[in-house]
Amino acid sequence: MNVARISELDRRTTQAGRANSGLWLLEFERKEAQRPDPLTGWNGSGDTKTQVRITFATKDEAIAYAERHNITYHLVPATPVKLKLQAYADNFR
Repeated sequence: MNVARISELDRRTTQAGRANSGLWLLEFERKEAQRPDPLTGWNGSGDTKTQVRITFATKDEAIAYAERHNITYHLVPATPVKLKLQAYADNFR
C-alpha cells in the first residue's frame, strides 16, 4: 500500500526570499528499512518510491492527486515561523 505525506514546503535557512513558499509537497513514506551496502558501506534499500517528490500549488491539488491515484496520505502541519526582531545595537548590550 502506498502511504504518502503531504506537507507545506518550509523556507530553507539559507533562503532569504519568499520564492517557492506556499508550495505543497507529496512524498512517499519508506516501506523497508535502510541497510548498509557491504561493498561501499552506503545506506540504501530497494524501495525507490522515497525518491519521488511532487510539488503542488495548493493543498487541495495534492489531496486530489492522492485520491485520484488511490494513495493513502496524511497531512503534516507546517511549523509556525517565529521571528525575533531586534536592532543591531541590541547585540552589544
